Amino acid sequence: MTPHRLDLSVLSERPAYAEMPRRRVLRAYLEEARGEVLRYLRSPGFLLPTILFPVVFYVMFGILMGGKRGGLDIAAYLLASYTSFGVMAPGLFGFGVSLALERDNGLLVLKRALPMPPAAYLLGKMAMAMVVAAAIVSLLLLLATQAAGVVLSAAQVARLFAVGVLGVLPFSAMGLLLGTLVRGQGAPALINMLYLPMAFLSGLWFPLKGTLLDIAWIWPSYHLNQLAQDAVGMPSRGATVAHVLALGGFALGFLLLAARRLRRHG
Repeated sequence: MTPHRLDLSVLSERPAYAEMPRRRVLRAYLEEARGEVLRYLRSPGFLLPTILFPVVFYVMFGILMGGKRGGLDIAAYLLASYTSFGVMAPGLFGFGVSLALERDNGLLVLKRALPMPPAAYLLGKMAMAMVVAAAIVSLLLLLATQAAGVVLSAAQVARLFAVGVLGVLPFSAMGLLLGTLVRGQGAPALINMLYLPMAFLSGLWFPLKGTLLDIAWIWPSYHLNQLAQDAVGMPSRGATVAHVLALGGFALGFLLLAARRLRRHG
């Protein structure tokens, strides 16, 4: 009698998975973005300080103490500066603090287990940061043109709006990296230790001179501010393309480092 041979070839075959329809993939991205935006809109502890901080500063220094000094239009200069300062926060805090907290409470692990595209989590937070940045730029433009007497063409308004909304992305990548370095309780302190000094050293409070100007290029906020200053017609240093490439390089570098940290440490 011939012994029955067990066929084990099935073990070497990969199971067939049904590919998710494109419509469901797109819907997953949209729902994740919608959920992130709504979550932060319902969080006044994050939303109000993020939006009101640059607005209040602009009212104090751009409107009440504006004017021209040494040929410099203070209101226009500070419109660009506080646009740069304002859009840094949604990226740094929206990504950095939330990621650190979500790593602590296990939400990030749950997100990975859900049947959703891996990039949906990242793109959802990017959408949130861009929506908040758009609100900040809109409020500053409204104050500058209606209360501070800043005259801008439609093209300048559109360009500054684009700089602000897209300029949040390098700081989102930086926030993502910072969120992988510390736990939830330590994230706000670490980000504040970088946020305010970086703004100061990038010329967001006053024009830089001497050594501070020579080393300012190492900060992404400096390149963003130069694009914003150029958008409103103020003097800027360097070519536009160079600043755009610098911000793209910062974003890519921070993103790659953050992805490496997440793969190793979760």
